[in-house]
Amino acid sequence: MSYSLHTIVVDDAVRTLRPDFAVLLMIAEGVVNGPSDDDSADWLATAARRAIAPDDDDHVVAWRAAYRDFGAKPKRTKPSVDALLARGRTDALPAINRVVDAYNAVSVEHVLPIGGEDIDAYRGPARLTRATGDEPFDTVAAGAAVVEHPLPGEVVWRDDAGVTCRRWNWRQCVRTRITETTKNALFVLERLAPYPLDRLAEAGDDLAGRLRALAPDVRIETRVIGPAT
Repeated sequence: MSYSLHTIVVDDAVRTLRPDFAVLLMIAEGVVNGPSDDDSADWLATAARRAIAPDDDDHVVAWRAAYRDFGAKPKRTKPSVDALLARGRTDALPAINRVVDAYNAVSVEHVLPIGGEDIDAYRGPARLTRATGDEPFDTVAAGAAVVEHPLPGEVVWRDDAGVTCRRWNWRQCVRTRITETTKNALFVLERLAPYPLDRLAEAGDDLAGRLRALAPDVRIETRVIGPAT
């Protein structure tokens, strides 16, 4: 693996905020992506049929509490799995591309926030930290490219060039998003108590299986950064 999972860190400031946080990190080198197809559409449709009500799940409730802990309003800017579950219960899950469809389907079926990043677009190692408010975050607003900044204290994923995901797992930047030409990807599967750690591992296995279905020769490596408690 050319990108080391062991360079990725969770800062102590995040540990202090939520000692129960754990993350399963997965590097997949040699992914084969492309436009959404019948297989990825079936994954999304199956996940949508299985989508539970977000209000009924303890893990979603835990993520809402974590958002409030760092000053976000989870009804306005929802944790990623919260938004996907709501979408799946009321409408079709959005088809993006084969790899994104795969991890979105796993996210809904396992009730787990999952992010996917193109590691070839990274500048230095990823880290989960609390923002100063000066970090750049490249996104799109009203159809135009813009640079925003997180609020001070906001939990963000970032690299040396700026924020890659705001509000823990709310919105990814444009620079590192997975596209149809992505060859090497980083997946971030995030857990809070009371979500079982063995269920986190099962979600990772499920995602790895779908990536291998898309590309039998994909090379996969995982690492878990466990809870502080």
